[in-house]
Amino acid sequence: MFNEIISPDLSDLPPETRKFHAAVREYARDEVAPKALELDLQEAEDFDWEIVQKGHDIGLTRAVIPKEYGGLGVGVLGVAVAMEELAAACPAVALIFGATMLGQTPILLSGDPRLQARFLPIFGGDQVALACNAVAEHEAGTDLVIPQNAVHARIVTTARRDGDEYVINGQKRFCTNGKVADFASIYANIEGYEGATGLTGFIVPLDAEGVTRGIVADKMGYRACLGSELHFDNVRIPVENMIGGEAEGVAISTAQGNMARSTVAAISTGIARNALEHAVEYCGQRVQGGKLLHEHQFTAGKLATMTANVDAARLLYRRAADLVDNQLPAPEYEPAVAKLFADRVAIETAGMAVSLMGANGFVREYGAEKILRDSYGTRIFEGTPEALSLAVTDCLYREEDDL
Repeated sequence: MFNEIISPDLSDLPPETRKFHAAVREYARDEVAPKALELDLQEAEDFDWEIVQKGHDIGLTRAVIPKEYGGLGVGVLGVAVAMEELAAACPAVALIFGATMLGQTPILLSGDPRLQARFLPIFGGDQVALACNAVAEHEAGTDLVIPQNAVHARIVTTARRDGDEYVINGQKRFCTNGKVADFASIYANIEGYEGATGLTGFIVPLDAEGVTRGIVADKMGYRACLGSELHFDNVRIPVENMIGGEAEGVAISTAQGNMARSTVAAISTGIARNALEHAVEYCGQRVQGGKLLHEHQFTAGKLATMTANVDAARLLYRRAADLVDNQLPAPEYEPAVAKLFADRVAIETAGMAVSLMGANGFVREYGAEKILRDSYGTRIFEGTPEALSLAVTDCLYREEDDL
């Protein structure tokens, strides 16, 4: 697909960012898109290391890492425009790299040069390395990321200080890359704190004694990336692996989410763009009532709404990403709004594409049904609509209180 009119205009971005985007676009078009259906049909535990290695080779595993640690340093905006391109080909492949960046983000936010020097350079080698982020639990999801809910969190992974080490026990769920990552950024509650009020971040190498990689979720979409459980049984890690200080995990996780939401909105935008491209191609070939589908007023109205929404979603995520790159601390409102809008646009646009394609939209070989299944994924991670609505509303009333 990759319709040039629907594709983003990046003429206002720095040359380095445009060069990175061009490499990602070529990789998405030539390597990822042709394999998207094959990747979707594979078994839940299958993982295509070859396609990931090719993404690593163009810098996708180190895009957000500063140059002094072997990264590209393209910033959140550079990552976001790359995520749109990847998601337009296959959002699951985009998420493999996005989840790696998410696992790297707490290290970047820590401001700890020792932690950064130990864990960031591994992504600059010839061999691909991946990371993951471990937050969700069997009994705790949003309670771990909404500060006012922390006291209500149940059965949370714990960390106990023992001399120069922390001992971690618990279980995490839905860890994208958990089955294949080199390390995880995890959040555990310091023993003695109620609920998750003592939530603290740690870097845990996944080859550490006591770490078990659990089952891979058999998902309806995003099948090329593996979401698995991680089990921690008396896992000992040095104090130096703590991110920030004790009980600072909620603040770090919040900042991490504010940074990530614009890139997740970009993935949603890529999904919507892919749905639009499928619909444009189909409606430009299919004849009904003696006319091409796009010549019918009702169809034209749908296509116009779809393209307007894709453009609007792109503008929102680009504004949010630009602010994240240039504002400290990273803003909460703009990334939340961008994701809230783009997630809805992805689902609605995918649904419209299936509708316009009729029975063919329901058939696997045409690709639209995969897009529809994938469109629901981004609605869940980095904030459901319900959680985002609370964040946005909190910002609105916080502004009012400041007047």
